[in-house]
Amino acid sequence: MPHLDIAKQVLQFEASQIQKTIDHLTDDFNIAVDHILNHKGKVIICGIGKSGAVAQKITATLCSTGTQAVFLHASEAVHGDLGIYADGDPVLLISKSGATPEMLRLISFFKEHRSKIISVLGNTNSPIAHASDFIINASVEKEADQFNLAPTASTTVALALGDAIAVALMHARGFTSTDFAKFHPGGQLGKNLLLKVEDVMHHLNEVAQINENHSFRELIITMTKFNLGAACVVDENKNLIGLITDGDIRRTLLKDIELNTLIVKNIMTTNPIAISPSATLKEAIDLMENRTSQLSVLPVVENKKCLGLIRIHDIYRG
Repeated sequence: MPHLDIAKQVLQFEASQIQKTIDHLTDDFNIAVDHILNHKGKVIICGIGKSGAVAQKITATLCSTGTQAVFLHASEAVHGDLGIYADGDPVLLISKSGATPEMLRLISFFKEHRSKIISVLGNTNSPIAHASDFIINASVEKEADQFNLAPTASTTVALALGDAIAVALMHARGFTSTDFAKFHPGGQLGKNLLLKVEDVMHHLNEVAQINENHSFRELIITMTKFNLGAACVVDENKNLIGLITDGDIRRTLLKDIELNTLIVKNIMTTNPIAISPSATLKEAIDLMENRTSQLSVLPVVENKKCLGLIRIHDIYRG
């Protein structure tokens, strides 16, 4: 079977298992989220093997979205790693079988220290299920591989449920994009949320400016001098009235037009899409990329006055 057909089958099957998980949700999910929400400390996320990898991802998602969480490897817990635990911390156990011996050994310890056990389980009639306070059903019909062996659909469902817990907590906490940026100060995500257009834009004195009645030759000379991929067409008061990009130039040259008599007004885009200097970089990216015909440059405008340009390259560099 072609690889592409196999890939489609896997994705379709895993999507169907996530869809069925919706019907498996009970009020235990609500109560578990409320319990985490009302706890002033952290959440312990525990797993082993592939479930341990899922638990680590859920931990990372919770930490980045406003919920303090730590990953506890079920095997290493009894060899000193329980030092990260504090009495009463909610414990989220991830297990497909629901019979993981390493986790079963920990449950009595957690209960003795007043922790509620929340379990994301592939088997809701299992030893871990019977010992849990809240059960979130992560069962699947089978795995996605032909032998029903490799953790595939089961880990996908467990990850999706972890995301559901994290997003529910985000909503309950009133978590904002500003909060998200606080936890991502060094990456592109944080940069997009924290920085403004004015922080990375090219100011007007660094940008090709042209009058609508200038010749095509003058336009080319000006754009070559500043080399930012666009020229702002402004009036005598520096109000933006149009924009010309490198793409506009190329498309013009493909036409049967007398270039010696061509003026800027004939080829400029009037009323171009523009952005405020106080907009975030994320807003600039959304304006540039979330459209059928993507933009690589935006004029920066405030009260009709052209203040400069921002390019997609300016957002992603450094």
